[in-house]
Amino acid sequence: MQGRMMRIATLIFACAMIAAAAPLEREATARSAQQSLEGRIAELKAKSAVLVKAGLARLNALSRQQRLAEPPAVWRVPGALAELRDCGNCPVMAVIPAGEFTMGSPPAEMQAEAEHRVTIAAPFAVGKFEVTFAEWDACAKDGGCEGYRPDDEGWGRGKRPVVNVTWPNARSYVDWLARKTGKRYRLLTEAEWEYAARAGTTSRFSTGDAISPSQANYDGSTDGSGPSPKNRQKTMPVGSFRANAFGLYDMHGNAMEWTEDCWHTDYTAEAPVDGSAWLEGDCNGRVMRGGSWEDSQSELRSSARTGEYKENTSYVDGFRVARDL
Repeated sequence: MQGRMMRIATLIFACAMIAAAAPLEREATARSAQQSLEGRIAELKAKSAVLVKAGLARLNALSRQQRLAEPPAVWRVPGALAELRDCGNCPVMAVIPAGEFTMGSPPAEMQAEAEHRVTIAAPFAVGKFEVTFAEWDACAKDGGCEGYRPDDEGWGRGKRPVVNVTWPNARSYVDWLARKTGKRYRLLTEAEWEYAARAGTTSRFSTGDAISPSQANYDGSTDGSGPSPKNRQKTMPVGSFRANAFGLYDMHGNAMEWTEDCWHTDYTAEAPVDGSAWLEGDCNGRVMRGGSWEDSQSELRSSARTGEYKENTSYVDGFRVARDL
C-alpha cells in the first residue's frame, strides 16, 4: 500500500512538473519565433536598402518630366518575408516592398489629383484585409478601442469590415495594437495607400483600366437598382474578391478607408514626396481612400480620394492598418 502511494505521489509530482514546464516551453517557442521574425525583417531591410540605392541612382539622373513618366519601381527582395502576424487576434500583414511611383491621375482622367513622384524608401507592412468587426471586438474586449461597439447595420459582424468608425476610433485601434505588441502600428499615409493599391500598376484600377462587380464590391449598376450582384448595397466579408499583386484585398470598394493625412483639395508643391503623411493645414478633415460598396467606379480608382470630417461616422467608413518594420 505504501509503495502504491509513493508511485501515485511520484506521478502527481511528474505531472505537476510537466504542467509547470509547459508555459516556459511556450514562452521559449514564442521568443524564438519572434527572434526569427526580427532576423528576417533585418535581412529584408538590409537587402532592400541595396536595391533602393541602385534604383535611385538611376532615377535621380532623370529630369523631372522623365521621372514622372517612368513606370513604377518595385524593389522586391526575392524570397524575403512576405507576411507576418504579431498575435493571434492581430491583423495578418502583407509585407510591401520599397519602391517609387507616380501618384495622382493623368490629365486624361480630368480629376483633381495632380501627378507627382513619390519614393517609398523602405519596406513596410499593410493589413491584408480591412480591419474586421471580429478584430475590432477583440480590441474592445481587451480594454482598447474605448470600449466602443460600432453598429453593423444588421449585415453581421465577424469577417465583415468594421464600419461606423471615426478617424479617432481608427487611431484608438492602432494605438491598442501598438501597446499590445510593442510594434509601430499606425494608419497608412495617403501615399502609402495609393502605392499599395496600385501594386505596381499605372492603370485606373489594379485590375486594369476597367473593373467589374465580380472583382470588387461597389455600385456597378447603371441606375442604382439593387440589391443584386451589381449593387449589393452592403459590405461583403473581407477577402471575397481576388487580391492585388501585393496580396492586399478590397483596396477597391467594400469599405472606405481612413488614412493619416489631413485633407487638401489637391496636391501642391508642399505635398510630401517621401511617402510620409501630409499633416499641414486644417486637420479636422482627413483623407479617405478606396471607395465603398455604395460608390460608383470613379470613386474606386487607385488615385481617387475624398475628405471626411474626422469625427464623422458612416456605414461606409472603415480602415486598414500599417506597421513599420
